[in-house]
Amino acid sequence: MTQQFNALSTTDEVLEGVDLTGKHVLVTGVSAGLGVETARALAAHGASVVGTVRDLDKGRRATAGIPGLELIEMDLASLRSVRRAADKLNAKGDKFDLVIANAGVMAIPTKTLTEDGFETQFGTNHLGHFVFVNRVASLFKPGARLVNLSSAGHRYSDVNLEDPNFERTEYSDFGAYGRSKTANILFAVEFDRRHEARGVRATAVHPGGIQTELARHMAPDSLTRMVKRINEDNQKSGLPPFAFKTIPQGAATSVWAGVVAPAEDVGARYCEDCHVAEIIDGGADLRGGVRPYALDGNRAKALWAKSEEMVDERF
Repeated sequence: MTQQFNALSTTDEVLEGVDLTGKHVLVTGVSAGLGVETARALAAHGASVVGTVRDLDKGRRATAGIPGLELIEMDLASLRSVRRAADKLNAKGDKFDLVIANAGVMAIPTKTLTEDGFETQFGTNHLGHFVFVNRVASLFKPGARLVNLSSAGHRYSDVNLEDPNFERTEYSDFGAYGRSKTANILFAVEFDRRHEARGVRATAVHPGGIQTELARHMAPDSLTRMVKRINEDNQKSGLPPFAFKTIPQGAATSVWAGVVAPAEDVGARYCEDCHVAEIIDGGADLRGGVRPYALDGNRAKALWAKSEEMVDERF
């Protein structure tokens, strides 16, 4: 790569000089935050963008300034809604150069279930996207990419394939979030393996800490406690205090991995701050890097099989 970007790079900086005319992009969750900015930046550089939203009225208001954006209703917490949205796209038949699985929920204080009976974070962040992306996989052009939004939160926990719905293990907000974000990475690893032969690559990204609607379910003091813990760890390690990214900075890694970075560099990898992350074993602190279990190919295959079993559909 000739130009290096970092944690402070924005979408417009990453895409400077990039012409996406003729490119067709699908982004989930474009009614707020990173999804809106991702769609805006890609459209501003010539791409035609389709965005999914849970609430069409909210989505229209949030994206009113994005020319040519097409919206499709989809609630990731309902496989009925997910399958309906995928069916609409398949019926239309337009092919995609890039799919960004952006939507999600974070750190729900108490255990709740999706419409289909899955723990909400795993069901929404992983299983909803797992079904949706696989159902539209035939619409990926040769050379297309899948970008799954994961998180540094994957370091809180690996997936639990024996008890994905916390039926026998104690539920915790960030423990469940960590499982779902690890699943996002593992899904990208296995999707990449299955589709690389036809030129389709998949990657996962951590956008960084950003204040968006993602945290809407969190307990009021949860974010404050999390930042305090991060800063205590940073101080011990001689690192500067934690600082939130702006939304354009947060969305930069998604568009960098989707259209700027060489596909062979990011395929089956985890990216952060507009670069491929280093594999680092250790605790659940938020100082960078990806845990080895999140890139484990055998683990990715096992999660795929478990996910198929849970949604009762084979891909």
